[in-house]
Amino acid sequence: MEFRTTIPFQPQRFHQINYESRLLSIGSCFAEHIGAKLSYFKFQNRINPFGILFSPTAIETFVSNSLNQKNYVQTDVFEHMERYHCFDAHSCLSHPDASEILKNLNSAITTTHDDLQSATHMIITLGTAWVYRYIESDMYVANCHKLPQKQFLKELLPVDHILESLEGIYQLIKSVNPTCQMILTVSPVRHLKDGFIENSRSKSHLISAVQQLVENASDCHYFPSYEIMMDELRDYRFYAEDMLHPNTTAINYIWEKFQTTWIEQSAYPTMETVEKIQNGLNHRPFHPNSESHHKFLAQLQRQKADVINRFSHIRF
Repeated sequence: MEFRTTIPFQPQRFHQINYESRLLSIGSCFAEHIGAKLSYFKFQNRINPFGILFSPTAIETFVSNSLNQKNYVQTDVFEHMERYHCFDAHSCLSHPDASEILKNLNSAITTTHDDLQSATHMIITLGTAWVYRYIESDMYVANCHKLPQKQFLKELLPVDHILESLEGIYQLIKSVNPTCQMILTVSPVRHLKDGFIENSRSKSHLISAVQQLVENASDCHYFPSYEIMMDELRDYRFYAEDMLHPNTTAINYIWEKFQTTWIEQSAYPTMETVEKIQNGLNHRPFHPNSESHHKFLAQLQRQKADVINRFSHIRF
C-alpha cells in the first residue's frame, strides 16, 4: 500500500548539465539552495549576482540592465538607516559607503553581462507574484529595504503581466545567447506574510504563466520544486523551524530529483569524487601529526590534482 503520492520523473533527453556547462542561477532564496548544491559539486555556476530576487519583474529588470550594461550612479542609490541601498538589488549588496555599493552593483552587472552570453543553462526560481511599486518613481522595486510601507503600493501581478515579464527575459537572453536552455521553477517557500490565500494566489499565477511560456518554447523547461514540496513532502517534518522554508532533508530530496532529471550521468563519478574531497577537507583529525593522517592528506591531494587536471575551472 502506498502512503504518499510521488511525481514521476524522466531524465531530460537533451541538453543535460555536465562539467563543461556554464550555469547562472537567479531568483528567490530557493535558487540559492539549488545553486549552492551545484557549487558544492564544483559545477561552473554563479548564483544571484544582485542577491535574492523574488519577483519576475525584478529578474527582468536585472537581466535587461545587465545586457544593456547599465552603469549605476549616485542617483541610483539612497541612504536609509546609515546604509546605502539600491531598489534593484537585495540588501546583501547594501553598504555604509555609497562608492562601495556602486562598485559592487556595476561589478555584478559586468559579470552577469558576460555570463548571460556564455551560459548553457539559466535557472530561474520565481518566489512571488506580489510586487511593490515605489510611489515616488512609479516603478516596481526588487526590495523595499525597510522603508515605510506608505511609500509603496502592493500589487498582485496578473498572469498575463508575469508571462510578459518571462517572455521579455526569454527574448533578452535569446538575443545574445540563442542556445541557452532556461530551467524555470517556482519556489516551495511559502510567503505567509502576504496571507495564506494570498500566497496560494501568488503561486498559482506564477505556475500558470510559467506553463504558458514552457508550452510555447522548446528550450524552456519547468522543474516542479513547488509540487515536490506540496505533494511528495506534505509533512511539517520537512520544514525548518519557521514552518515556511524547506529544511535540509527536503532540500536534499529536491536536489536528488533535480540531479536525476538534469545532471548528465557521465558527471556522476566526478561528483562522487568531489564529494569525497569536500568531506576530506572538512575532516578534523584527532591526531593531526600522525602518520595515518599524513597519508590521508597525500591521498586527498592526489584526488584534488586529478580532478583539477581534468577540469581546470575547479578550485578547492
